[in-house]
Amino acid sequence: MTTNKQSFGWILERVVFYLIIVAIVIFTLFPFYWALNSSFKSEQELFEPATYLPQQFTTISYQGVFSNGNFMQALFNSAWVSGATVLLSLVVGAFAAYALGRLQFKGRRGMMYVVLAMTMFPQISILSGLFTIVREIGVYGSPLSLILTYPIFTLPFTVWVLTSFFKGLPDEIEQAALVDGASNFQTFYRIMLPLTAPALVTTGLLAFIAAWNEYLYALTFTLTTPTSQTVPVAIAQFNGTVMRQEPIAEVMAAAMVVTLPLIVLVLIFQKRIVEGLTAGAVKG
Repeated sequence: MTTNKQSFGWILERVVFYLIIVAIVIFTLFPFYWALNSSFKSEQELFEPATYLPQQFTTISYQGVFSNGNFMQALFNSAWVSGATVLLSLVVGAFAAYALGRLQFKGRRGMMYVVLAMTMFPQISILSGLFTIVREIGVYGSPLSLILTYPIFTLPFTVWVLTSFFKGLPDEIEQAALVDGASNFQTFYRIMLPLTAPALVTTGLLAFIAAWNEYLYALTFTLTTPTSQTVPVAIAQFNGTVMRQEPIAEVMAAAMVVTLPLIVLVLIFQKRIVEGLTAGAVKG
């Protein structure tokens, strides 16, 4: 009798668990499904009672997106800005993380807390100061203004994760390299850095996503230069192909096009992402 009760309780727990998982998946994925569903509808159908599948399947919205020169330019700008931001964050972040994680010097712990504190400030709080700096150095209205400002919110996370990873590496590896005659720099980039590949992939991808989706700085620094705008700003200012008509379907299609590269990157590097996040959380 007791065994039956335990078996029934175990089954009930599993059922409740999977019901919760299904509910979370539906809640998370439904907005993406609705955007995809809307992107294959005509503009007229979008103003009719909502349906879960297009009544008249059409790709005219995607044709309008890919024929929009401003959007394609914005797509290129986003790829260029995000890639440069990731490269800058990883190069600077790896050096800083190695110093904070492996070297012993006075004030190291306090510096780590300063890096962590940098993630607590909202972007809007430093926008006015950054705007003045961008104008003074003469890069306002160009993608370079975004490349120079995006590391402000990608670098602290990169440094924090990589520092935890560097701390978790065995001391014997570094000591063996130094005994063999390697300098500190050679030990860093030939031995220690390759071992942090999972963390580099994780932080690099998260930095890429943050730069790809960033809107506030992109809008502020490229408002007067449409040719330098990134995709979030381009989508927000999307005019569509039909005048005096809200381009809802085209906006949804553009959102799907913008989301696709992120999905592909996550699918390609998903094993590295999980390994990097787990190692950064457990070690150190």
